[in-house]
Amino acid sequence: MRKRRAKKRILLPDPKFNDQLVTRFVNNLMWDGKKSIAFDIFYDALDIVETKKTDETKTSLDIWKDALSNVMPQVEVRSKRIGGANFQIPMQIRPDRKVAMAIKWLISYSRKRNEKTMAQKLASEILAAAKEEGAAVKKRMDTHKMAEANKAFSHFKV
Repeated sequence: MRKRRAKKRILLPDPKFNDQLVTRFVNNLMWDGKKSIAFDIFYDALDIVETKKTDETKTSLDIWKDALSNVMPQVEVRSKRIGGANFQIPMQIRPDRKVAMAIKWLISYSRKRNEKTMAQKLASEILAAAKEEGAAVKKRMDTHKMAEANKAFSHFKV
């Protein structure tokens, strides 16, 4: 856009948990505008998490939020061209981008799993991420390692 930044749209909270973050997650999970199917997948996944959980004090929504926070990266590397060479510069991530990256990683690595239905795939990835394991958490670790390796270029801030 030339004139000004686009306004942030206000998301309606989801019907079951009354939480905007759930709606944001479901919007990323959705394919071809099929929001009701995406909600069904998410709620089914949380039901599966409820049956498989080990910690009885936490609800499935709390486990999902823990998984999301475990996947959330703190730093990332950005490419910047300085004097004809490209440098990977580690930078802090904005809070809304942290959440967006965590959501995308959790969903994309859920889709790559080998279970039968998407709800089962998502549930397994949520449980794995809640225990600090799984592909989405590995992606966060790799991102942090990349930033750590390029710490020498941090004085080139963008």
